[in-house]
Amino acid sequence: MSTRQKSKAQFAICINSDDPDLLTPRMIYRILRDVSAAKSNYVRVIDNEGEDYVYPAEYFIFVDFSPTVKRNLLKKVFTGKTNGVETAIKAGEGKISLATIG
Repeated sequence: MSTRQKSKAQFAICINSDDPDLLTPRMIYRILRDVSAAKSNYVRVIDNEGEDYVYPAEYFIFVDFSPTVKRNLLKKVFTGKTNGVETAIKAGEGKISLATIG
């Protein structure tokens, strides 16, 4: 029997990038849990190429959205189950433009 708790979704807004092809400033990225990376002040995110990778934590502002916004981001954006925001996402990339949630 599993006693694993469901982890809370965490998000961050990119504010800096050495390579805008991999991380786009002003985009929201889902943070993936990585204890080892966190110990070195890095965070694991799914970048623009759809790969999970570690980046310096200073590249991001961490945000805590309301449960409703988190649920909608996860359901409609990060799973690609939405209409009308195709310009903000590419299937599986785990990012959304701030303009689409305004």
